[in-house]
Amino acid sequence: MSVLRSRPVLRWLVPATAAVAVIGGGAAIGTFAAEAEPSLPPRTAAQLLVDLQTSRLEGLSGTVVQRADLGLPPLVGLLPGNELTTMLTGTHTLRVWYSGPDRQRAALLDTLGEQDVIRNGQDLWTWQSRTNTATHRRLGGDAGAWKPAPEAAASLPATPQQAADLALGAIDPSTEVSVGRSATVAGQDAYELVLQPRDQGSLVHQLRIAIDAKQHVPLRFEVLAKGSDQPAFEVAFTEVDYRRPDPDQFTFNPPPGVTVTEEKSERPAGKPGHDVGPEADPQVRAVGEGWTTVLVARLDGAVGGKPATPKPAAPPAGAAPEMDLSKLLGGLPAVSGDWGSGRLLTAKLFSVLLTDDGRVLAGAVTPERLYQAARG
Repeated sequence: MSVLRSRPVLRWLVPATAAVAVIGGGAAIGTFAAEAEPSLPPRTAAQLLVDLQTSRLEGLSGTVVQRADLGLPPLVGLLPGNELTTMLTGTHTLRVWYSGPDRQRAALLDTLGEQDVIRNGQDLWTWQSRTNTATHRRLGGDAGAWKPAPEAAASLPATPQQAADLALGAIDPSTEVSVGRSATVAGQDAYELVLQPRDQGSLVHQLRIAIDAKQHVPLRFEVLAKGSDQPAFEVAFTEVDYRRPDPDQFTFNPPPGVTVTEEKSERPAGKPGHDVGPEADPQVRAVGEGWTTVLVARLDGAVGGKPATPKPAAPPAGAAPEMDLSKLLGGLPAVSGDWGSGRLLTAKLFSVLLTDDGRVLAGAVTPERLYQAARG
C-alpha cells in the first residue's frame, strides 16, 4: 500500500499541484532536440485554440517521451515505489496507439518491463509484465472516451494531448494567451501556443503547447517554472504516424501463466467516461481561483486538531513496505507564523504545507500564498 492510496486526500493533491493544471533532483533536463524553425503562415492565438477544439483525428501511433525535473528534495525518493516518485522524476518512454474514442492503447516501457492499458470497444485491459498480472473490466455502453481512474492514470506518463487538455481547461481571465515560435516536433511543422499566468503568486512561468500545423493535434507540452528558461516538465512525441493502427494492436492476448483479475464495471458517480475530481471529495476545498488556487484538506483521521497516526495495515506479500509518514515529514524544514506551525515541501512548480494541526495545503504557488490560506 502506498502513501497515496492509504491517504486519498494526498492522492488528489499530487496531480493537482504537480501536474499544474496538469504535471527529482539531478541535472536540468533541457528541451527535446531542437530543429530549425519552419516558415508557417501567421495564425493568431484564437485561431490556434479553434484548431485544437475542432481537430478530427481518425488514427495515430507514435512514441512519447516524458521528462521531469521538478527540483524535489532527495527525501521524497525515500517513498517506497509509489506514483509520486515514479512519474514525476526522470525520463519515461510511452508507446501510444489511437483508432477512435473506443480503441486506444498505451504501453510504458522501462528497464524492468512493460505496463499496458488497452481499450478495445467495451473491453478494458491492464497488464504488467514484471508481475505477469492483468486486470479486465467490461465498460458500460455510455463509457464514451474512457479515462482511467486516478490510480491507473498515475502509473503511466501523460501524453501531449492529455496535458494540453488540462492546460486549456485552465484558460480564464487570469491567463494571458499568445503565439510563440514555430517549431519542428517529431518531423512535423508546428505552431506554439503559450499560456502565461497573470498572477505573480504562481510558480508557473509559462505553458507551451506545440500544435501540428496540419493535423492540429498537440505534439509537445512544456511547463516552465519562474526564473528558468528550461522546462521543469515536458512531454513530446519523438515519432508520430497519423495512419490508423492495425486492429490487432488493440487485442489483448494474455501471455502464458498470466494471472487475470476480473473487475466490476461500476465507476464512481459522475459524468460518463469522466473521473471524479478533487472537488467531489468532501475532505478537500479550494481557496482562491485560477493559477493560484490552493487546495486545503485534512489528513485522514485528524481529530481534535491533531493528526491521528493509525497503525498501517500489513502490506501484501511481495509489496514494498509502507513508510512511516512521520519519517518523511521529519526531513522537511519546519516553518511557523501567525497561521500556526508545520513542515514545508517546495519544488520548482508547487509548494505543499503540512500543518501540525493536521491540515495539508498545496498549490502551484509560493509558500507565502500557502501561509495566507492557512490563516483562514
